[in-house]
Formats: sequence, structure tokens, C-alpha cells
Amino acid sequence: MSHATPSGVGEVELSVDAARHIATITLSRPAKLNALTPEMLEQLHSALITIEATSTEAVVVRAAQAKAFCVGADIERFAGLAPTAMWRDWTRRGHEIFETLARLHQPSVAVLAGHAFGGGLELALACDFRIAAEGARLGLPEVGLGTVPGWGGTGRLTALVGPARAKEMILAGRQLDAQTALDWGLLTRVAPAAALELELEQLLAALTSRAPVAVQLAKQLIDSGAVGGPTALLEALAGGLAASTADLAEGVAAFRERREPSFGGN
Repeated sequence: MSHATPSGVGEVELSVDAARHIATITLSRPAKLNALTPEMLEQLHSALITIEATSTEAVVVRAAQAKAFCVGADIERFAGLAPTAMWRDWTRRGHEIFETLARLHQPSVAVLAGHAFGGGLELALACDFRIAAEGARLGLPEVGLGTVPGWGGTGRLTALVGPARAKEMILAGRQLDAQTALDWGLLTRVAPAAALELELEQLLAALTSRAPVAVQLAKQLIDSGAVGGPTALLEALAGGLAASTADLAEGVAAFRERREPSFGGN
């Protein structure tokens, strides 16, 4: 599935592998290293709304080429905006769209074959998992331009690496190599560039082999707990819901029969 746009503003493509229950969102603006435009943001939002209505079990966010995942927002598209337009049409809208990604009931994986800076790193931070090639570099350079991260980077980065390290990246402009980002907890996995696809496939296989409803419930429980939600109550409610699914009956039967379960997602 592709959303056509005027030349030069970039494209966000959505493809769904119905057999594997995997959706892939691909950023494609190679001439500008996938710098995000308002048009790309709206295409991303449309793709996410489509995904929410499918039986997809995992979502991949990636770039069409390996040089860069995304180098952030297109500076030329926001530099001349009036303060109210910057708030309403750029910052707030980006927040809404990235939050839609973060709140998908399906788990999401950002694949960083290349560099991720600014809004590109914030896009990856909105995903549940981040895997990167060894040569990738990550950073939030906005303060060096005279502005601040505007699409959730301050909060999501701090939640992953802690305030001191977040300040080192944002205030001091430190860029991280992939191994350091992994050590800090910013990345989930790192692999040589040639093995990145295998790493992705292994993660997707693990995610899609579990009971889909239980995976989605567990994701929401973890996200709620991360912001101080009442996990004891929510776990009880989620457990009650899971108890009514055919997947639980199949999981129990497979355990008793010592075989692999075959989950149907209901």
C-alpha cells in the first residue's frame, strides 16, 4: 500500500504481510536522508490508523535505504513557522502521531540500518523495540540548532536511560554509537549490518509465536505501569479477559500435550 505525494516531500509506504501478520512502514526520502516533512507525518498517521484496524501481530518501522533511518524533521519546513504554527501544526501534530504509534496494541520494532537523529530518533523511541546495525549513530541535536526535542524525545529518552544520560545527549549533544546505545538501554539489539535482517526476523518470530491477545494485553500493562498505572488492578482485569480467549485454551492444551501451540488470536 502506497500513499502518493508530490515530488520531493517524501513518502511513507505501508505493506502488510497477511500470511505472517506483520505490517511494515517504510520511510522513503533518500535525497534528504528521510528528513520528515508534514506530508510524511500525515502518511505515517494514515498508515497507523490502517494498522490499528487489522489483525496484524507486529509492526516494523524502517527506511528504504541503509544510509540513514531518519535524520529528523526537515529544518527547511519548520524554520520559518510562526510560533503558533510551530506549536499547532508541527510540534503538537508530531506528538499526536508518535503517540498513536506508541499506543498501538501491536508491538512495534524500529530497524535502524543507519543513523537516527532528532525526530528520527524520537520516531524510533516511540516503538517498543529498537534494533540497529553496528555502524548506526544516534543523537538528539536540537539544542545545537537553538531549539529542543519536540516529539516526545525528552520524556521517552529519559525513561530509557535516566535523566543524567538524557541530559548528556540533549544538553551536551553527545551522539552514541550503537554499542553504547545498547549498553545504556536505548537499543534492544545490535548486529553487524549483514546480520540485521536475521536479527529482525528472530525478534518477529518470537513476537508472533505468542498468543496475540496476551501479547497486546501485556504490552499495555507494561506501558501503564511505566507511567504509574494501577498494574495490580489492570493485571486482574487483563487476566480475566485472557481467560475468556480460545488462545488460552489452546495454550493449556498444547502444554498438556507437549506440543507447540497454534494461536488464532481470539
